[in-house]
Amino acid sequence: MEENKDFLEDDWQEEEDEQEENEAYIRYEVRIDKKQEALRIDKFLMQRIEGATRNKIQQGIENGAVLVNGEQVKSNYKIRPLDHIIVYDIKSVDYSIIHPEKMNLEIIYEDEEILLINKPAGLVVHPGSGNPNNTLVNGVAYYLFGEELPEDLKLDRIGLVHRIDKDTSGLILLAKTENALKELVKQFKARTVERKYLALVWGNVEEDSGSIEVNIGRNLRHRKLMDVFPEADYGKYAKTYYETLERLQYVSLLSFQLETGRTHQIRVHAKYMGHTLFGDTTYGGDKILKGTIYSKYKQFVDNNFKILKRQALHALELSFNHPSTGEKMHFNAPIPEDMTTVIDNWREYTKVYK
Repeated sequence: MEENKDFLEDDWQEEEDEQEENEAYIRYEVRIDKKQEALRIDKFLMQRIEGATRNKIQQGIENGAVLVNGEQVKSNYKIRPLDHIIVYDIKSVDYSIIHPEKMNLEIIYEDEEILLINKPAGLVVHPGSGNPNNTLVNGVAYYLFGEELPEDLKLDRIGLVHRIDKDTSGLILLAKTENALKELVKQFKARTVERKYLALVWGNVEEDSGSIEVNIGRNLRHRKLMDVFPEADYGKYAKTYYETLERLQYVSLLSFQLETGRTHQIRVHAKYMGHTLFGDTTYGGDKILKGTIYSKYKQFVDNNFKILKRQALHALELSFNHPSTGEKMHFNAPIPEDMTTVIDNWREYTKVYK
């Protein structure tokens, strides 16, 4: 097995780690908590893996796709404290259900090897449980291949090498050839790809710059949420750099740069540092977290929530080496109107209410 998918880690909800030639495996990995009660592994995984049915999990176990401490198990195996569970190929994308759909894609750059798109907020990146259509992958499939996909298509996820959340806007990089996919995967794994995000967060960030270095993993009670684990006894290593660009009284404009790529990494790290993303409904940023709550201020904030109906996060810059030529490439994505409007509103508010 050639390890060339480590970079994705929790960036795909479940980890993707190892990949045989031209064939992707999706991996979910967890080390069982010391206080976990005995529970059948099929039932445990059904609770943990979004969109996975018990029948599908049992089939995966039977086919050897589930390993506990490096060994295959049966569906009735009862998990024990500190068990190390790895799951392969339970929730892979089935190309037979990808329906090409015509979309207005904002293409930032394209050549024979790569495709760079500015994804709008609200657009899911790839098909999954509950959303087989109307995703970026559906649109890219149509753009690249037309109404019908080639029968021999092997390109993993139509060339996706990373993702951003549904309600995050900004740059997405895709590979158009197998060679480009392989080379870009190596760069993400080696952490040589530079990814910068623009974010509006709650509170006055006092430091001009800094970093957050704390493990991220699934919340132990709510599996759709991510959480930090400062003691590093759970989750995966995650590091985010930040720079304070502008202080706007009760909010701050920051630049974030990822070293790792965990699910919701910026959103969770921002909350951990005490500065939840403005408008982040998942992590509590969609209510007033800073400032005295009085009628005019509340109305001002609520009006901005109506304009920006999502977390204030935009994948602004992406730098990498071209997969064929090795040329250093750098791209920027225009900041969407909903974010620019809200940022400008806060600037005006700060001038009036210093």
